[in-house]
Amino acid sequence: MSTIGLKLHKLTHWEYWPFWAIYYPLFPFWIFLSIKARSFFFFNAANPTMENGGMAMESKNDIYKLIPNEYIPRTILIERETAIEVVEKQIVASKINFPFIAKPDIGMKAFGVDKIHNLEELQLYIDRTPSDFLIQELIPYSKEVGIFYVRIPGEKNGKITGIVAKEFLSVIGDGEKSILELIKNNPRSHFQLSALTKKFGSKLDEVLKEGEEFILVPYGSHTRGAKFIDKSDEINPNLEMIVDTICTRMPEFYYGRLDVLYDNFPDLSLGQKFKIIEINGAGGEATHVYDPKHSLFFAWKEIFRHWNYLCKISIINHKRGYPYLSFKDGRAMLKENSLLEEQLKLV
Repeated sequence: MSTIGLKLHKLTHWEYWPFWAIYYPLFPFWIFLSIKARSFFFFNAANPTMENGGMAMESKNDIYKLIPNEYIPRTILIERETAIEVVEKQIVASKINFPFIAKPDIGMKAFGVDKIHNLEELQLYIDRTPSDFLIQELIPYSKEVGIFYVRIPGEKNGKITGIVAKEFLSVIGDGEKSILELIKNNPRSHFQLSALTKKFGSKLDEVLKEGEEFILVPYGSHTRGAKFIDKSDEINPNLEMIVDTICTRMPEFYYGRLDVLYDNFPDLSLGQKFKIIEINGAGGEATHVYDPKHSLFFAWKEIFRHWNYLCKISIINHKRGYPYLSFKDGRAMLKENSLLEEQLKLV
C-alpha cells in the first residue's frame, strides 16, 4: 500500500487515531466527573491496593501478588543491571525455561515486551532495558481475551462489562510473496513495518508456503498491531462467576481489565486452561470498543459508561477513607509515566 493510501486508511479508521484524538473530545465529561468527585485525580481511590489505583506507574509485580497464585504464570522480578549470571540462577531456581517473556515491571501498551529464546538474547534485553523487568514463563495457550470487570464497593458480586478477543498480528503465506510483501499488503501490519524490520531483518525476505501462518507480534496489544474483536455477546453466568471469584479474592480490587491467555472458550467459562497475564486497573481501557465494526460514537458511549463506574467506585471508596491523589502528585505521576513511555518505545 502506498504512503498516501496508508494515511487515508488511518484517517478513515478511527481505531488507528492517536490517543488524544479519541479522548480529548471527552475532556469536558472528565471535568464533570471531577467536580462530582471533588478531585481531578479521583481514580486513585478506585483500587486502593494498587499504586495510583492502577492508572499508571503501577508495578506489575505488586499486582501479581494480589492475584491468587494458581491463576498466574511463574514470574520473577529482575532489578535493572543485574549480572546475567545472577539472573540465570534466578531463572533456574524458579523453574522457568527458555523461551520466556521479558517485560518491564512498570510498563504500558506492550512496549518493551519481548520473547527471549537464549542467554544471548537475554543479555541484549538486559543491556537495553531502562528499568526493572519481569521474567515470566511462556504460557502454551494461543488465544487471548481482555475481560473488563466492575464491582461496586459494598456489593458482594461484580460483573463483566465487556470482552475483547485479540488476534495476534500475523501474515499467511501464498507461496509467492515474501513476508515483507505480505506485511505491506495489509494496513494493520504495514503500520508496524519499522518495528518489524528492526526485529526480523533479512527474515522478511523469506517466502512462506501457501497457507503457512507467521506470527509477527505474539502479544495482544493494539499498539503493536493486534486486531481487537468485541466478544461481549459471549458473556455468560459461568464465566462471570469464575471472574468474580478471582477478583473478590483480590484485596480491594473493584475496577479493571484482566488480560487472559486461554485454550478454548468453553474451558475458560468453566475456569479451566487459562492464565491471567496482566491486570490493568483504573488505566485499563474497555478495549472491545476498538473492534473495527464499531463507530467512534459507540466507543465514546462505552468510555462514558466505564468512567461513570470509575467515578462512582472512587467516590464510595473515598468516603470509606481512601484518599484521592493531589493535583500536584497527579501531574508528577503523569509526567513520569510519559517519560517512561518514551524510554520503553526504544527497548
